[in-house]
Amino acid sequence: MITKRIIPCLDVKDGRVVKGIKFQGLGDVDSPVRLARLYSDSGADELVFYDITASAEGRALFTDILTETARQVFIPLTVGGGINTLDDFDRVLKCGADKVSVNSGAIRDPRLIGEAARKYGNQCVVLSVDVKRVNGAFRVFAKGGRENTGLDAMEWIRRGVGDGAGEVVVNSIDTDGVKQGFDLEMLQKVCEIAKVPVIASGGAGRTEDFITLFRTIPGVDAGLAASIFHFGEVKIRDLKLEMQQNGIPARIL
Repeated sequence: MITKRIIPCLDVKDGRVVKGIKFQGLGDVDSPVRLARLYSDSGADELVFYDITASAEGRALFTDILTETARQVFIPLTVGGGINTLDDFDRVLKCGADKVSVNSGAIRDPRLIGEAARKYGNQCVVLSVDVKRVNGAFRVFAKGGRENTGLDAMEWIRRGVGDGAGEVVVNSIDTDGVKQGFDLEMLQKVCEIAKVPVIASGGAGRTEDFITLFRTIPGVDAGLAASIFHFGEVKIRDLKLEMQQNGIPARIL
């Protein structure tokens, strides 16, 4: 079995890391620079940095705080928020990002995924999808979970991977911040159609949630979480030791 990755997520608003529940009620957490350094030193496999209001506010991603954050990490860094053009890709890559996450920008112009994959390579393009159940169907939401696009989530993921996305982050709005476990039903469906690495996001509340995720859906490549790491409820090294004890391969420093 391939080593499973553990990825902390920095949701950044106005230069500060914030966290809410189901994408609502955002509260201040800490400095992204300090947290990035902490996670890089404590055994995280990668780090995700989202400027979570860039798309909703119709602006470009703030690059000053991103550049300072990137200087603190020696692990792969994925950056998203307000990515609408190839120029946006170029800008964040020059700030120190290793991969670029596209969400609302790709919904507005689906050609962006293929154009970016051809210019920068599939491994650089991450399709981030915010998914919520609407009348029993999985729908894609845009602008930080504020807008129901009406798109069928599975068909959208299938198209994005076909166009060249080298990785998919699946953000479950239904389970975000609830800490009752990952959305296993949704993730299983995604793994059946996406033959690229799939990152599960939304719902982690304890170590056992990661164990259940990787045991139940071996096709998931990584687990992403925010608040349980930010507030010290789960230590990354302890989590990985527990994973190994349960037969789930993990990289431990």
